[in-house]
Amino acid sequence: MKNQSPGTYISNPLLRVCFIVFSLLFLFFMSCRTPRQLQYLQGPIDTASLSKINFPEPVIQKGDILSIVVYSDNPELTTFYNQQTGSNTAAGSTNSPTTASSVSGYEVDDNGNIRFPSLGSVHVEGRSTRQLQDSLSHNLTQYLKNPYCSVRIINKKFTILGEVLKQGLYNFPAERINIFEALGLAGDITMYGLRDSIMVIREANGKRTFGNLSVNDPNVLLSPYYYLHQNDIIIVKATPKKPTLSDQSTTRNLAIVATIATILTSLAVVFNIFRR
Repeated sequence: MKNQSPGTYISNPLLRVCFIVFSLLFLFFMSCRTPRQLQYLQGPIDTASLSKINFPEPVIQKGDILSIVVYSDNPELTTFYNQQTGSNTAAGSTNSPTTASSVSGYEVDDNGNIRFPSLGSVHVEGRSTRQLQDSLSHNLTQYLKNPYCSVRIINKKFTILGEVLKQGLYNFPAERINIFEALGLAGDITMYGLRDSIMVIREANGKRTFGNLSVNDPNVLLSPYYYLHQNDIIIVKATPKKPTLSDQSTTRNLAIVATIATILTSLAVVFNIFRR
């Protein structure tokens, strides 16, 4: 058997064609790739300034459902204010407590009011939950001894759209949620999403504001939009270099061709080895 130099393998016509096709496809894919900054919180982190945490006060809006629990030194009388009800109340209704997700609550009507036992119509829109519980506790002193109220918004939600894996409407999993937790619920930003240009649309007290977040920048922790508010809308923008559906289809087809070329190249190499 004649000794063959390494260059003999490439002399096979099939092997030569497969090698050329594979090389061209490899160069194509390498040229299509652009560097993307996928890392969160890049650069130095100023722990002195970023260690301070300012939790936002939840502000009550129209359509919110409030859980209001009353405590006092009069247990029997207190039960009157903590009655359960089994029917939902439509938005804009002024009836007493409604049930949302099997939890009794008071729905804020289109005028920003709720109806509370003994106190009647109470305007709550624009107040923080702390302000409302202090106000209710004070006003109930004429009916209860040492009353104390606990107020929570039980239907808090946000919407996330754009370049995330799972767009949609999400409920707050806890009393508060930040932008990183929201992105985690949505399956994270896709490879085509802009991490330095995330828009947050917020409506409160009849005004609409817009925030821009960069999750690459550690200073995002100081943004007033870092912690989400009730009904916030998050939009993750796409990079201008995101391929169209046609481009993506072409890329998939080329990937299939590249796979076939790799298999043929491997088979040709093995065939030439056993011919020696």
